[in-house]
Amino acid sequence: MGKSQNIVFGVNPILEKLKASADDISELLISNGSDRSALQLIRREAGRFGLRILSVDSKRLDQLAEGHRHQGVVAIVEPYRYSAFADLLQGISTSTNSEWILILDGLTDPRNFGALLRTAEAVGVRHIVIPKDRSVAVTPIVVKASAGAAHHVKIVKVTNLRRTIGILKEYGYWIVGLDAQSRESVYDRQYPSKLALVLGSEGRGVRPVNLRECDFLVSIPMLGKVGSLNVAVAGAVFLYELLRQMRHGAHVVAEKKP
Repeated sequence: MGKSQNIVFGVNPILEKLKASADDISELLISNGSDRSALQLIRREAGRFGLRILSVDSKRLDQLAEGHRHQGVVAIVEPYRYSAFADLLQGISTSTNSEWILILDGLTDPRNFGALLRTAEAVGVRHIVIPKDRSVAVTPIVVKASAGAAHHVKIVKVTNLRRTIGILKEYGYWIVGLDAQSRESVYDRQYPSKLALVLGSEGRGVRPVNLRECDFLVSIPMLGKVGSLNVAVAGAVFLYELLRQMRHGAHVVAEKKP
């Protein structure tokens, strides 16, 4: 993966990329002589958009994917286009539906990031906010780990996460932080429809400066001997609790915050 090239690799990530938008794909590289049905499907889908398709030796794909499992296909794409925070604010101010927001405070593991994107997209979260510094970016590994979900959500980079949380509060959002030290379980509360969930880094959790900005803190119940869950798993537990409450009508419709 050269520094001058951005790629997406793997069957599902590329199929999802084609579903979302093919505009920023410059060419597809497919392993020579492969007749796998999944790759034939990619060829057909790419052909609909008039994309350039090259048959190359698998060693070339290995080189581009830096040894990661590419499943015989790599797409050369433009750099990932992050969404603007101003667009997020405009979207939530005009929406009549629940617009959950996922805020990731200093996540550094690309596979955890990808897994969280996959779960977030699955439960209907459209907006993910990450800090510009000391955080994982959207990389080919992230896209692969997300099974292509990264193409269907809007990821926003912000300079100051604390300030961002404050602005969301001004827009009527309630902020909940996932904190292992909290005595309140994720299952003990009914959540408002305008909610932003803050998850922290793998080792440190949410930074204290951002924990203090949260309206309330909750934790995942741990009944065994292991002290904590992987951040991607913990996030999935919480997000599906939100979905459960929404499907069963348990959401509290939040009034505008004072």
